[in-house]
Amino acid sequence: MINRRTVIAGAAALAFSATAASAQEWKAKYPELTFAVVPAENASGVTERWAPFISYLSKELGVKVNLRIANDYAAVIEGQRTGAIHIASYGSASFARARMTGVKTEAFANDRNIDGTTGYYSMFFVLAKSPYKNIDDMKGKNLGLVDPNSTSGNNVPRFELNKMQITDAESYFGKVVYTGSHENALLALSQGTIDVAANQWTADNDSTLAQMLTKGMLKNADGSAMKKDDFRIVHRSAPILNGPYAVLTDMPADLKAGIEKAFFAAPTKDKAAFDRLSDGQKKDFNAATTKDWDGMIELIKFVDSLRKKKAS
Repeated sequence: MINRRTVIAGAAALAFSATAASAQEWKAKYPELTFAVVPAENASGVTERWAPFISYLSKELGVKVNLRIANDYAAVIEGQRTGAIHIASYGSASFARARMTGVKTEAFANDRNIDGTTGYYSMFFVLAKSPYKNIDDMKGKNLGLVDPNSTSGNNVPRFELNKMQITDAESYFGKVVYTGSHENALLALSQGTIDVAANQWTADNDSTLAQMLTKGMLKNADGSAMKKDDFRIVHRSAPILNGPYAVLTDMPADLKAGIEKAFFAAPTKDKAAFDRLSDGQKKDFNAATTKDWDGMIELIKFVDSLRKKKAS
């Protein structure tokens, strides 16, 4: 006899079968996935930070996930353009640049800070022993930026400088150099190669500077470890939305849904792996959509216009 319970059980079995078949389909097409990040620290530090989370993703998705440490933001953009990078950790500016140049990528999450906020700041740091108290004191001095596609290390700093009527940083400062990473910018500052460094900052214990000080990576001339009081902030930007995690738009919907599910479950399902990403300084992943970064596109266009004015 066929009853309601039999029909429901049969429908559930069919649904499960269809889901399993769909998963097998995308796994056949994507037997491995590549997750790319841009290093804010040295490569070994990035690997140690991300390896547990990558292992967690591999287990949850049922396919091998490979960590790719990109040389710079441009490499992540081009990797997603060619389809070689399936999941990417972007900065807000590099994600905007990817979209502006036609990369078919979509955001699904970003980091939520311990206090529940989802933003951070771009700071200008100087050494506390220096006489510099603000940007007005820095004319003719050397500025260290991070990367042309860095949000807090280039685009927002240039936008902030423009608000201070400094439309051409290269003319205002004695020299402007790209150091290649957030760590390198602070190392250059500590060593006196530059006089002011642009960098990211969320809280006193959540920034590249805080991580480097904890590791003892910044030294005084006598070899002693530097402390937080050895640095001074001379300018803080308006809040910046934490950069997104993004997947290729044309990947199967079931695969993208599986990635999202794994991300949002991570803080409870593998808290150790999640906490390792930020030394325990993030609360969880915040659900986000691509349009959340539309405003950053306008900022990038503005910064591009400044460069064009300089070149003309």
